[in-house]
Amino acid sequence: MGCTTKTGIKNPNEHNGGNRTPWSVTLSLTLTHLLRIHPVFLGGINVGSGNKPPWTLPAKAKYGTYDSKRAVKYFGTEQLVTPDFFPILSVVPQRAMLVVKDRHPREVFENCFLDTWRCSFVTHVNIEKPEGLAKLLGAHFDENEVKEIMRLMTTKEYKDRLTQNTKDALEQGAFGAPWFKLTNAQGVVEPLFGSDRWAYMWDFLGVDFEDIKIVDKTKGKAKL
Repeated sequence: MGCTTKTGIKNPNEHNGGNRTPWSVTLSLTLTHLLRIHPVFLGGINVGSGNKPPWTLPAKAKYGTYDSKRAVKYFGTEQLVTPDFFPILSVVPQRAMLVVKDRHPREVFENCFLDTWRCSFVTHVNIEKPEGLAKLLGAHFDENEVKEIMRLMTTKEYKDRLTQNTKDALEQGAFGAPWFKLTNAQGVVEPLFGSDRWAYMWDFLGVDFEDIKIVDKTKGKAKL
């Protein structure tokens, strides 16, 4: 997807997103830069990079409950609850998202892509299963289009496309999601990982922003 910009950044910035974690879908929808989302297979990135999902380490899994609550509060998202069927094999819905991206306008793809997250962590629809994926797609398309998307996603073309996207991300150095490939106005390219690195991103892209700072509540008060 892309968001038009008034910042003078000439090149699109790319985001490789999987829908297997809440963090990977805390996307930059509020950014005023041109952004392209490339669906990838997060499991393939983990294997290819030697990384492991955070919940497979007990200490990280325990800590993750705190981070999830903090993210919901900070970003103002709906309450996130990990479903019983988590994790899913995201290769299935990600192929479907590639089809949607090819066949429909940016805004439609964007909304559909975000619903992969909502289904996984809010409404608890297992989109790895055909019936679950059909339910997600049915919220955006008519019955005939749902059938066509689900047909196309099983073809060699889209299987190969997802594999190539995943390989491209690995070649960039990706080890998880969200993974960004940033290009600033000078044509300099750098990678960035994480859903909470906006200050780093904006600084690199030359965007004016107000940084986080502690409010001085002592101003105006008499000191003894």
